[in-house]
Amino acid sequence: MEEPVSAFVPNFLLGVAGGIQYLNLKRASRNPRNTSEKTLRGILEYAKDTVFGKEHHFAEILAAHDDEELYSLYQKYVPAQDYEDLRPYIDRHKNGESGILFPGKPIMYATTSGTTNEPKWIPITDVYMNKVYGKMTKVWLFNFIKNRPKVFTGKIVSIVGKVIEGYAPDGTVFGSVSGVTQRDCPKFVKKLYASPADVFSITDYTARYYAIMRMGIERNITLVVTANPSTIVEMQNNVNEYYDQYVEDIEKGTLNASLNISKEIRDAIQPYLKPNPDRAAELRALKEKYGTVLPKHYWPNLQILNTWKCGNTRVYLDKFKDSFPKQMLHQEFGYFSSECRFGLVLDDTNNTVLFPHMHYYEFVAEEEIESEHPHYLQLHELVPGKRYCPFVTTYAGLYRYNMNDLLEAGPMFEGTPTVHMIQKINGIVTMTGEKLHERQFIEAVREAESALKMPLRFFVGFADLDISAYHFYYEFAEQTTTQQSAELFTQYVDKVLQKSNIEYKAKRESFRVKDPVTHRLQKDSFEHFKAQCIAEGARDGQFKMNLLMQDEKRHAKFKNLVL
Repeated sequence: MEEPVSAFVPNFLLGVAGGIQYLNLKRASRNPRNTSEKTLRGILEYAKDTVFGKEHHFAEILAAHDDEELYSLYQKYVPAQDYEDLRPYIDRHKNGESGILFPGKPIMYATTSGTTNEPKWIPITDVYMNKVYGKMTKVWLFNFIKNRPKVFTGKIVSIVGKVIEGYAPDGTVFGSVSGVTQRDCPKFVKKLYASPADVFSITDYTARYYAIMRMGIERNITLVVTANPSTIVEMQNNVNEYYDQYVEDIEKGTLNASLNISKEIRDAIQPYLKPNPDRAAELRALKEKYGTVLPKHYWPNLQILNTWKCGNTRVYLDKFKDSFPKQMLHQEFGYFSSECRFGLVLDDTNNTVLFPHMHYYEFVAEEEIESEHPHYLQLHELVPGKRYCPFVTTYAGLYRYNMNDLLEAGPMFEGTPTVHMIQKINGIVTMTGEKLHERQFIEAVREAESALKMPLRFFVGFADLDISAYHFYYEFAEQTTTQQSAELFTQYVDKVLQKSNIEYKAKRESFRVKDPVTHRLQKDSFEHFKAQCIAEGARDGQFKMNLLMQDEKRHAKFKNLVL
């Protein structure tokens, strides 16, 4: 294995650049009430002359004399928004118009799944890229050094999306913000990556995982970054299946010729490949000694693994428990989405430190989420231990944007509450980031009914975290429908879901969401289910249920109704 190298240069440079931004974050967090007012005024001033700003009276809001009047006017003139409210404005940007949601045009879009067949196009402005991503990435890297000073003595494995996935009608790129963040990181950090960014353009996920791990397993890796822990599971599955081929490739300095990888990408990867018989011999010895070779064996010097650990992703952590070196810090990735970089985790807890000097945050208490007129709380009003739905205003055109997440407030960072993710809400189910909406499931089933001429009396779906798959239950109008026919019905539903939800498609292609499981239900299954619930205390007049859920108690009842 490669010998550790000196971390003096990255530690010194990141200590200076990241340290300055860290001190700014601490200062901003000491008085969240004052910082929130200053931030909101800054965003409104930035966008007051835009189409959205004029329509929503930003100039009048800015005339407020104090923070309470400012927030009151902002709530009066700007209703809480979801993506569909903003879509017409974003579409105007996509078609080349400037000054719609913010001055100028986006420098790129991040795409993610929405509640309709059309994905969300999240605009990223130059101000947001420089102010939030640029400055906070320095804090992120500085934080690694603070927690593990040897983190940059080896190489980095980082799994991100493609920087450029396509183009809007006006030619603006859309792609992965995480890919852009990696692309734009400091040069001295970029040199530490074990593989080039070209690997993320490999469309075949088996080949992509192979290329990443073939190059990674050869090297002394000290930092692994990938938001979703399910990716770690799939990477280790790839190691278990192809370990001997890795070793042969490492010995010869090759990349398995049978893999579905284009010549262009192979040419970009080639400089990273040189014959390394010594490392191949080490890896063969590890297999002979341990049988199943784990990260703690091939990456014994690993300092930090950075993934999500909150919400539903926790189920994947058990799948690689005890697989990594004991000295390694498994750090929570933080509350982070395509819409915004909400904050960072800076220690060994799951608590995300917010950026009150870069976003304006509002919150609705859990018990008021379904209220027609909820009370919106300010950042300084959060109570540790209570749960909230966040609404965010950014320098990238999101105004009072409903994140549709349930967060729990945690301990203070300076004077500002931290938060951590609990789950998605409002009809959205996610096991590993696919964000599948109940509406999409219903529409996919209806389309299958029509196309296959197989009407249903009832249907329901459940997420199963243990196997990372969905269970689809159908009560067919024709009770003689065979299991084979039901399986074909599910295949059709699955194809429609992949067309309507880009995140679901990506997770299915990368094996992080497995094939859905099909079940046929008894006649009158919903009636039996409802009767059970009422017998257990549910009120008949108020009984309702979602058709796509992550609910083990309700799931267990339907398991007993299967033919």
